[in-house]
Amino acid sequence: MHGQRIRFNGIDVPESAQQCDDAKGFRYQCGAEAAATLDTFLASSRPVRRGFVSWDRYGRYVANCSRADGVNIAGWLVESGNALDWPKYSRGAYAAQQAAAKAARRGIWSGSFQVPWEWRAEHRDNGQSTSAPLFALGNSGCKIRGNISAEGERIYHLPGQTRISGSKGEWWSCSEDEAVAAGWRLSKR
Repeated sequence: MHGQRIRFNGIDVPESAQQCDDAKGFRYQCGAEAAATLDTFLASSRPVRRGFVSWDRYGRYVANCSRADGVNIAGWLVESGNALDWPKYSRGAYAAQQAAAKAARRGIWSGSFQVPWEWRAEHRDNGQSTSAPLFALGNSGCKIRGNISAEGERIYHLPGQTRISGSKGEWWSCSEDEAVAAGWRLSKR
């Protein structure tokens, strides 16, 4: 925000390279999907307001943030199933939203996942990157595009079949095999 990297206070979100399993057992990049979902959510009510809480150990600005319509962004992320209440920092502030998301099996709660703080610890110990590969973020050099339907189905399209906006969890892939391995199906059109 205005050139300042901000960390939402009291929640944790899957890393961009982190994979989760959906309700059907298909692997997907839940961190990249959470980021795309957040972009769409923020676009519907700008500007964003922030209230400084502290600086974290990485020098990031930690804040409580809300949209112009007053919706608490961290609370919405947890309730939509795209983030977790992080009791270590929240003191349970988002426990009710998390319980609602879990009960409704929204977002990451629809399948299985590893909590982000444990995932990061494992991958940093192994020297692995926590950044998403290019296909998850939108590699414009690749020609196979995927989007998520209103029902949450992951569908990929061959060149010329559709336009992808990049705001609803869409991604690009360089091969059909890669798309299928990531849990996407070929479009019927």
